[in-house]
Amino acid sequence: MCGRYGLTVSKEELEERYEAKWSEGDFTGQEEIFPTADTVVLLPNRKLYRIKWGFTPNFAKRPLINARSETILEKKTFKEPFSKRRCLIPATYFFEWQKVESIEKKEKKRIQMKDLPIFSMAGICERYTNENGESQLTYSILTTEANKQMASIHDRMPVILEPEDEQFYLNLDNDPKEVQALLKPSSRKLEITHVG
Repeated sequence: MCGRYGLTVSKEELEERYEAKWSEGDFTGQEEIFPTADTVVLLPNRKLYRIKWGFTPNFAKRPLINARSETILEKKTFKEPFSKRRCLIPATYFFEWQKVESIEKKEKKRIQMKDLPIFSMAGICERYTNENGESQLTYSILTTEANKQMASIHDRMPVILEPEDEQFYLNLDNDPKEVQALLKPSSRKLEITHVG
């Protein structure tokens, strides 16, 4: 899964990385992004938006912050957003917690992509009505099986797209089944740091 991540870059670095413009508002890098926070995503119109992390359907007891890529075209909640409302979620690292047998608590790990300072997690968007009765756009991060490096920490990881696949992922004219084929564990080397 992916329960927290960071985006510690400038507004200008994001614009350059994605050749994108901002829809509105300002941006400040965030060292740790939590579920339900408003943060940056890139939509197919090549604009960067701040939207809320976590789908909020009526049946869910808590926001749905992740969606399994393997079943994305089978689950009613995620099928249409994947087909019609995909997005990229920029990140500089993500966090995962590793079970340690010798101690009762888990160790927090920060995971970065070697040679890719800003990477894109695959995401989907959906609109819900918030507690104030206002329409609000939200996003969820797609996950996949862990690669070999991640497997010792957790059995899942976010889908991290190769830069050359990002435009294909965002293009809503593409066949969703072909897009789903991109949703696999990253083969890039990871840099894993213990952060407490």
